[in-house]
Amino acid sequence: MKMLSTLQTPPRSLSRFSLLLPSSSFSSNTLPHASQSTTTVPPQSQILSIRHSLLSRHITAADLARAYLTRLRLTEPQLRSFLHVPDDSAILSQARELDRRIQAGEEVGPLAGVMVAVKDNICTADMPSTGGSRILEGYRPPFDATAVKRVKHFDAIVVGKTNLDEFGMGSTTEGSAFQVTSNPWDVSRVPGGSSGGSAAAVSARQCVISLGSDTGGSVRQPASFCGVVGLKPTYGRVSRFGLMAYASSLDAIGCFGSSVADTGILLHAIAGHDKFDATSSKLDVPNFQSHFVSASSLESKPLKGLRVGLIRETIDDGVDSGVISAIRAAALHFEELGCTVNEVSLPSFSLGLPAYYILASSESSSNLSRYDGVRYGNQVSADELDSLYGNSRAQGFGSEVKMRILMGTYALSAGYYDAYYKRAQQVRTIIRNSFKEALNQNDILISPAAPSAAYKIGEKKNDPLAMYAGDIMTVNVNLAGLPALVVPCGFVDGGPAGLPIGLQMIGAAFDEGQLLRVGHIFEQTLEKFRFIPPIVADNIAG
Repeated sequence: MKMLSTLQTPPRSLSRFSLLLPSSSFSSNTLPHASQSTTTVPPQSQILSIRHSLLSRHITAADLARAYLTRLRLTEPQLRSFLHVPDDSAILSQARELDRRIQAGEEVGPLAGVMVAVKDNICTADMPSTGGSRILEGYRPPFDATAVKRVKHFDAIVVGKTNLDEFGMGSTTEGSAFQVTSNPWDVSRVPGGSSGGSAAAVSARQCVISLGSDTGGSVRQPASFCGVVGLKPTYGRVSRFGLMAYASSLDAIGCFGSSVADTGILLHAIAGHDKFDATSSKLDVPNFQSHFVSASSLESKPLKGLRVGLIRETIDDGVDSGVISAIRAAALHFEELGCTVNEVSLPSFSLGLPAYYILASSESSSNLSRYDGVRYGNQVSADELDSLYGNSRAQGFGSEVKMRILMGTYALSAGYYDAYYKRAQQVRTIIRNSFKEALNQNDILISPAAPSAAYKIGEKKNDPLAMYAGDIMTVNVNLAGLPALVVPCGFVDGGPAGLPIGLQMIGAAFDEGQLLRVGHIFEQTLEKFRFIPPIVADNIAG
């Protein structure tokens, strides 16, 4: 079987930036509506295509960088994915240095010339890192997060810092202190959250790949809303050093890409033990790229014998009918690929949401105590120390962050600790055990990534309980510390070209390789859908 790394030269149109340059012949007239039934080419690895084109001298890194910057400048006024983008000269300088090394015959990294966006709660030494909060406005860390350091080591170019809900607390990116990001499929809708900026940037092809963080679904839900691939790794697979802590026992740095292959390549780059994070695993990181097989080399039943469990509680009341239809269609596709698909029940599934919000709020009330205007954060002048602390936090934090700090402080207080925090930890153990039992009987579990497609901006802003309920599909995975991959699987009506739906695949701990293999085969064999938002074609045509 052919591996992706040995595939033939990418189509000439790709080498000529068919999805990058505004001057390309690719236009909105040639792009079928997303929900249209047409014969489509499976998603290809942009990372491998870029590498091939650079090393074969079909393009230069500088030209590639200009193309992405052009796309970013065209679409950013509508999307507002980024909180900070460096001057073009700084990015082009890095690209020209890569071109010099390639011309000199020097070795370049596997991410050479790849434009990477970084969520703004992940520290970068040469750019602001605000966490989407006024309390850190203007803050420039003196170091790179380990994940950022590793992508730079492999010669990726960081194109900017993306928008997010403040400190990762939210599901729409409306909770940012600076701006609201729009969904590339319909700019009147949210991109999801809290990593909405990172998901929107990949969806709109403002970058090739991006880093996000996932505490309760903040990579997977935006991936579903924006029609991209999102991966939350096993807790401990990727170092959290340099990630602004929200809930330390739940936080994970995750990956976005326009294909499963690109997401897997990014994970391989950032995964591994880190001496600066005691919770990072010392397990060897497998070569995820070896799991990817070209579509032309697949057997008729490439997943024969794979046991897939569809979580019954995720296709029940409270889930939009269009989402259920898309997930059931995905289950049928798995059967066509040779899988055995059965419904499985996780009776503790509904307990995850309240347990998650108690635990996450409790940990955040502790983690965010450092932002007091003295140790960290912008300071408000005051005559008394208590007033300095209080006013700095009152003016620096947004309403959602304040509410979660209060909830967490209450849950940890002496009179309520046993009733709330301790009980939530007991529920967490029950959830972890239920997943373990289900994964003993199945190779992977599947579910929707969210109970609905992307909704309108402002629709749930004043109804926090409805917004929290949207996390029901994802929080259990964080409580159990398991890996999960979201792959676009279909559409529902809405917007100018339909709204994408994501399929969540959940695997056993440290079994990302299995998820990536299955996800890659799924997307390579999924017909009739093309997950490229209208804004991409519209701006090329314009």
